[in-house]
Amino acid sequence: MPEAVFYDTLRAGLWIAVLISLPILTAALVAGLVVGLFQALTSIQEMTLTFVPKLAAILVVYWVSMSFMTRTLTTFFDGTIIPLIAGG
Repeated sequence: MPEAVFYDTLRAGLWIAVLISLPILTAALVAGLVVGLFQALTSIQEMTLTFVPKLAAILVVYWVSMSFMTRTLTTFFDGTIIPLIAGG
C-alpha cells in the first residue's frame, strides 16, 4: 500500500470518528453547561445532579443519531476500507 493512500485513509477515518462523536459530545457539553449554570445559580453542589442529566442527554442523542452513525460508517467501509482490502 502506498504511503499516500495509507495517510489519506487514516485522515478520512479520523474525520469520520469526529463526525460520529460530534452529536454525543455536543449533547454532553450543553447538558453540562445547563446543569452547571443551574448549580451556580441555586448553590446546589450535588455530584449526581451533573451525571444523570448528561447521561440522559447522551442516551437521547445517541438514539436519535444512531441511523446517521451507522450510515456514515457503512458508507466509509463500503467506499474506502473494503476496496483497499480487496486490492482496489
